[in-house]
Amino acid sequence: MPLNWTWEWDPFKEFERLQEELDRLFEWMSPFRPLRGEEVYPRINVGEAPDKVLVYIFAPGVDPKSVELSLEDNLLSISGERKAEEALEVEEVKPERFARRERFSGRFSRVISLPESVDPAQVEAEYRNGIIVVSIGKKEAHKAKKIEVKAA
Repeated sequence: MPLNWTWEWDPFKEFERLQEELDRLFEWMSPFRPLRGEEVYPRINVGEAPDKVLVYIFAPGVDPKSVELSLEDNLLSISGERKAEEALEVEEVKPERFARRERFSGRFSRVISLPESVDPAQVEAEYRNGIIVVSIGKKEAHKAKKIEVKAA
């Protein structure tokens, strides 16, 4: 009795599988991939008002004196350090070692792009409750102008 064994190798399915693997690789390498919490510190929100741009830098446990901010060519650079020891000062007894450690400590640095409308001459920063609020005024040409509608 002859053996009816067939081999169903589909080269197109192999190319599909290879394409999926390459897509996953390039997604991992892409600077545009979604950021996960452990990959970026500090977290930032950027908002816009009619006359200014607001940047909220979430930096709890960071000494505001250790943070350096600079604005050049619509790029806001943020750097500083968050020390682990400062966060543990609330405890009377510090652990000798950790079984799990999720809180970031160490040097950090980020550069974020801001709208072209920002005016570097009009910038202020304030630290409130673990959040650094950076307020940057807009150039006159970019401010929203209210237009009055006249009745005919």
